[in-house]
Amino acid sequence: MDIYVRDIIERCNGKLICGDKDLVIDNLCNDSRKVKEGDVYLGIRGEVFDGNTFYKDALDKGAKCCILDNIDDIDNKYKDKTIVLVDDTIKCIQELARYKRSLYDIPVIAITGSVGKTSTKDMIYSVVSKKYKTLRTIGNYNNHIGLPLTILNLKDEELLLVEMGMNHSGELSLLSKIASPTISVITNVGTAHIGNLGSRENILKAKLEILDGMDKDGILFINNDNDLLHKEYDKLKDKYNVVSIGIDNDSDYMATDILEDVFSSKFNVKDMCNNVNVQVGGRVFIYNSLIAYAIGDKLGIDKELIKEGINDFKLSSHRLEKKINNKGTVIIDDTYNANYDSMKSAIELLGRVKDKRHIAILGDMLELGDYAIQIHKDIGDVVSGNVDILITIGDYSKYIADRALEMGFIHDNIYGFDKEDECYMLLEALLTDKDIVLVKGSHSINLVNVVDKIMEFK
Repeated sequence: MDIYVRDIIERCNGKLICGDKDLVIDNLCNDSRKVKEGDVYLGIRGEVFDGNTFYKDALDKGAKCCILDNIDDIDNKYKDKTIVLVDDTIKCIQELARYKRSLYDIPVIAITGSVGKTSTKDMIYSVVSKKYKTLRTIGNYNNHIGLPLTILNLKDEELLLVEMGMNHSGELSLLSKIASPTISVITNVGTAHIGNLGSRENILKAKLEILDGMDKDGILFINNDNDLLHKEYDKLKDKYNVVSIGIDNDSDYMATDILEDVFSSKFNVKDMCNNVNVQVGGRVFIYNSLIAYAIGDKLGIDKELIKEGINDFKLSSHRLEKKINNKGTVIIDDTYNANYDSMKSAIELLGRVKDKRHIAILGDMLELGDYAIQIHKDIGDVVSGNVDILITIGDYSKYIADRALEMGFIHDNIYGFDKEDECYMLLEALLTDKDIVLVKGSHSINLVNVVDKIMEFK
């Protein structure tokens, strides 16, 4: 079901500067460098660049239409193109996405959580795409711009799967009201963005905003082993159709008979299904698999297809990605991002590896505000017993080392650096084929460079 330039005029107070009001709005792109023939270019004013100023570049590359909110007189060269002027391009695409969503009577799955949104989304996709033609969020298109752009790319898909990110309260409410999910998923409530929201309880309130736009007959899936979601479970059941998954707490879908390896797991779903295989290690991926299994089951997907989808799942780059360099050193590349919950899980995964020396290269976790020092110290508790050699990168990660020392960690096995490139000489001399190395920190700490350097060692 298409939307047209005329919908912008009617619904977004748009003004047709030139061109065709019956032109279909699809294949939107807000980066003039990536425009392809037939795309619709969206000019967005940012803090550094005004995307409106690049509309000529977009048209020269073959864009069929431009949606702008700041423009001078149109060069005669482009009068045969379609250009629409609106008050605010971001609000325009949000309204268009809300309208386009209303034209589709299909399952819409929305996912949020402090940890694992993307991997859970991809796990669910691996399952639901076995039966349904599915459109999903790509990359980090999970905010007030990315989510509308995703919805506006809907064509003949039978299911929409969107990830919803947030930094502040109110953001998920907006996204939920645009997407109107029929299924909502909260993977967990942790400490990500606690510096902005002030407490985990406030993070919970913000995550629950995903329900603000949910269909009245919709289903909420929660991780019942997460402490805050578990406490909220009874209240949620009074207001919503809630489906719970868990390992430790009694839940609708429970993993039992768990067999964990470092890079894979196997489990049964209690009273439902046996021998579910996950080709990624770590308990968090058992939870992700349970959510995917439960959603697949509720959508009427055959159990064998669900198991096949879970088994087929592969992590995207830099998320617990296994690599081996020419020395034979095994690297766990988990450099995509970091917060307390994901770092704790990754360190515990490292500790389960047998017959290897455990080396952890840990960088700062950011956006923690006043909680930063304490949360880094808490990671120091996890290091003891799971790590043989600790290398920290950055200012806050030094508190990981301080706490590890308090817990009895050997002083000579701790190294601290301010920047990632300062550790290269040490690593080249240190690493052998007897080592497994976890590399993890917030994205802007640039630990991906450390992984790249380790892979060069011979």
